[in-house]
Amino acid sequence: MARFLALGGFRLPFLRVSNAARPDAVRWQSSSRQDKSLPQNPFRAAGVRTPSLSLLATIADRFQLDLNHEQLVSYQKLMEGALNSWNRLDRMPEPNLPVNYPRKPGCRPAPEDNPFNAWYYKVDIQGADSGPLHGKTVALKDNIALAGVPMMNGSRTLQYTPEFDATVVTRILEAGGHIDGKAVCEDLCLSGASFTSATGPVLNPHDGTRNAGGSSSGSAALVAGNIVDMALGGDQGGSIRMPSSWCGIVGLKPTHGLVPYTGICSMEMTLDHVGPMTRTVSDCAQLLEVTAGCDGYDPRQPTSCSVPSYTNNLTSDLKGRKVGILKEGFGHPLSEPDVDGLVMFASRTLEQAGARVEEISIPMHLDGKWRYC
Repeated sequence: MARFLALGGFRLPFLRVSNAARPDAVRWQSSSRQDKSLPQNPFRAAGVRTPSLSLLATIADRFQLDLNHEQLVSYQKLMEGALNSWNRLDRMPEPNLPVNYPRKPGCRPAPEDNPFNAWYYKVDIQGADSGPLHGKTVALKDNIALAGVPMMNGSRTLQYTPEFDATVVTRILEAGGHIDGKAVCEDLCLSGASFTSATGPVLNPHDGTRNAGGSSSGSAALVAGNIVDMALGGDQGGSIRMPSSWCGIVGLKPTHGLVPYTGICSMEMTLDHVGPMTRTVSDCAQLLEVTAGCDGYDPRQPTSCSVPSYTNNLTSDLKGRKVGILKEGFGHPLSEPDVDGLVMFASRTLEQAGARVEEISIPMHLDGKWRYC
């Protein structure tokens, strides 16, 4: 009968493990007698150990590689250098981002406090006493780490509580922002619709029977429904832009690397973007100005980058600006005539402000429809 070890409220069995096919295998005994075959300290610090020659021979045989003793020794020596580097890295303490503003874990909202099902978790974290975001309420897409507050990235397979704040969180709080909670996002951020999250579908604030778009569905709904002033979303393939469009708000996918992605669930490093979602262009510029810039941690960013004053650059004078209208984006079977008309109307407004609007053609744009088939 296996014996048990009580550890943190759990009972863990000691099981007998034996592998006669591996001469270098350690046999763990459930018996109380001391086994002289055990190393003196089998529970030493985690690390990757250089495999023995007998283990390398077993692996070689498994893959039908005929290696002699000298070749096995050569491979073992090649591994030692890389594994020594690995173990040095493993022993290094992980850098923790600062957690400077007190907060409580918060709670899941009651249904009556969550009309669009757009909140995953409600919190109450007040930032600095002054700053460009002072008085603004902010929601975070639930793939952004907020220390002490649960995160699930829209999926039941990923539920844990981060111990640090993402860089964008620290910057929002230092700018005086008030974080009201975590917004629902689609399951692992993999849907452009708003019905895949483990917490249920997010409803469009303009019509509860309609889709809010995804994957930053909760962020868009909370802003469009006047629940918060602004939100952060993530974008790999339209996840800021689509829900912003469907909910009628302003959403911006920043230039890659402009806003640090540190402390945010990644999908693919060359595609990861985090950006503002607001009701007005001025709020969008303000949130971008606060969150943009290098943090020294994110490998997606250059070694240095300057952040202009986006708010001061807001102007109604567009002289010298060129705007392209994508020919293939209009009049095809998947486009909607009313949307086409609104976009063309907006282009004429830009012309009146001094911009030069020109039609351009990218034929392969029409191949993009197969991405969602």
